[in-house]
Amino acid sequence: MNAPTTPLEVVGPAAGYGRKTTTPAAVPDRISARSLMSPASSLAVTYPEPARTMTLAECKQNMAGTAQVYLKSRFAVCTAQKVVTVWAKNNGAIGTSSYTVYVRGSVPKEADRTMFFDYDITDFAQTGITGAAGLKIGLKGTVPQDWPAAATPVVGSALPVSKTWPQMQASPHYTHTLRYAPGQGTGAGAGDVVYAVYQPEITSTLPVGWVGESPVTGKPFMFAPRWDAASYLRNSTGAGNPANKGGAAFSMIATLEYNSQQGAPEQAVAQHIKQAFTNPTATKPLNALKSVPGDTVQEPLHRLFLDQKRRDRNRAVAVRECTRYWGAHYTDGGKECDEFPFATTYEGSAIEEYDVHAERMNYSVMPLDGAQNGAAGNLLSGFYNANRLIDGVEDGFIVKIN
Repeated sequence: MNAPTTPLEVVGPAAGYGRKTTTPAAVPDRISARSLMSPASSLAVTYPEPARTMTLAECKQNMAGTAQVYLKSRFAVCTAQKVVTVWAKNNGAIGTSSYTVYVRGSVPKEADRTMFFDYDITDFAQTGITGAAGLKIGLKGTVPQDWPAAATPVVGSALPVSKTWPQMQASPHYTHTLRYAPGQGTGAGAGDVVYAVYQPEITSTLPVGWVGESPVTGKPFMFAPRWDAASYLRNSTGAGNPANKGGAAFSMIATLEYNSQQGAPEQAVAQHIKQAFTNPTATKPLNALKSVPGDTVQEPLHRLFLDQKRRDRNRAVAVRECTRYWGAHYTDGGKECDEFPFATTYEGSAIEEYDVHAERMNYSVMPLDGAQNGAAGNLLSGFYNANRLIDGVEDGFIVKIN
């Protein structure tokens, strides 16, 4: 069976390409960048902008263990592959050599649809007798599939490249670019979405006189780039440049971080979600089989934006349950009905009215401080926009509580 080349966290059509790994991607330490001091107004709370760049040192450090992919953000992802060559003559193996290729994918500018893939060949090593000086190393970045199939990418000319081992040592860095122009995707103003698979390839070719399979091609984990020009996300018009409207991201599960520590503006909401994850059957409405989604990549949440009626219905069902359990005056003292999963997700409180297979009452509601509920909502809205979360089941996110 072929080795996995698709990260576990990939969503959208690319999730079905190749074979998915069961090993989670390495991620940054989940330490909130926001102040724990409550602002004067919930409207003043903003969600941190995700990272858009990654150094080679960061990639190497986070790929040092068992990780096969490092997911710094939906705009900065890396993978790597170590290539080992056994050098043999007719009487057997007499030496080995190795090198490692790191590939970093990034979208450094929000208002730019260009993706960058930085290749670095490092850690050259030899033992015994080898012909490494004559080994030919090839690098290539391919787009084996995209959706819709008629979409046409603009691909940079830096790759493919083929050089000998010493030449690669002398010139170990290459930057490849990939871009899809707007107007080629599905969903029109609702998305104009293009999905693709970007697959790095590494080829080693033995020099004449050595025994063994040649050439040998290796495929590091693939990337799942995505482009959109959704009317409800940032840069939807291109700021005067329609040819550059929309943006790009890697189609991987995003992570919304809420802080449950004392002083965090959204503390009460974070504590509510934490209870929904860790002790769901103790939450309201009562359901002995309750298992609230949203805390694992296997059960992500999906943004609901385009169907205002369904969002309103999610909210109405949550309010109904708050009233049912806490009475008509549950709002006394400035409280509001908080619901999880959020009303702005397909998994919201009314899901059973839209999906006959959904578990009934598989959500949690609770009256909470209105200011903290507002702060959490403002953070959620900022998270959606900053991470380019699109409407529908082809995208997804999870929630982590610090």
